[in-house]
Amino acid sequence: MQSNYSIWNSPPANLVLARNEVHIWRATVEVTPEVAARAEKSLSSDERAKADRFFFERDRHRFIVARGFLRGILSLYLNCTPTDLHFSYSEYGKPFLAGRHADSDLNFNLAHSAKLALYGITLRRAIGVDLERIRHEFDTVEIARTFFSAGESSRLLSIPTNARAKAFFDCWTRKEAFIKAKGMGLSLPLDQFDVSLSPGEPALLLQTRWDANERLRWSLRAIDVGPGYAASVAVEGHDWQPSYWQVSSEIPV
Repeated sequence: MQSNYSIWNSPPANLVLARNEVHIWRATVEVTPEVAARAEKSLSSDERAKADRFFFERDRHRFIVARGFLRGILSLYLNCTPTDLHFSYSEYGKPFLAGRHADSDLNFNLAHSAKLALYGITLRRAIGVDLERIRHEFDTVEIARTFFSAGESSRLLSIPTNARAKAFFDCWTRKEAFIKAKGMGLSLPLDQFDVSLSPGEPALLLQTRWDANERLRWSLRAIDVGPGYAASVAVEGHDWQPSYWQVSSEIPV
């Protein structure tokens, strides 16, 4: 896929999200110590406790910045300060707005990997995003045989070796984005549905084995976040248009 970095724009001063829009945000979590300190101050006590469970300081830092940016992004839509936000979590760990913003109709999802974070924001429709740094040292074939469907594993084996890692992570992020949108985590086995993965093929949900019509409720889209990464978004419905925003240090945290 040819890179198209021009899709990532600075958000407008008056940010508005319509029902037929999906806003996708990209952020770099390698930031100055000043920005990281502001991000940490915006977090709740349970978020700080989760950050402290990371073994490596680098991973702790990236988690703090990614969550701080999430709060900053959501505050733009809700006209509040980042510290005003409260989250609850589903039984599978998916965060959602609680407290006085629980009835805002704003849905969101986030992912971060290595130096990047990705966020998806919608109104009254489910969304899931996933982001992965492409790692060529992975035994992609064996992992696919373990977790993917038989059809996906077969298609992956048919792809030339030099393109296989990218195809694997395209498939992985599409599947992860879908189960995150469904809000079911890995309680929905990855081999129970098929997504596209061949180079040049658009992101598609091809089959849902528990209900043949389920795939018609959802749309998938690949996201070009930059070289060395794969990213995808899964959204409930098809009647939506994406906007792509770049997080800057001016985002309130």
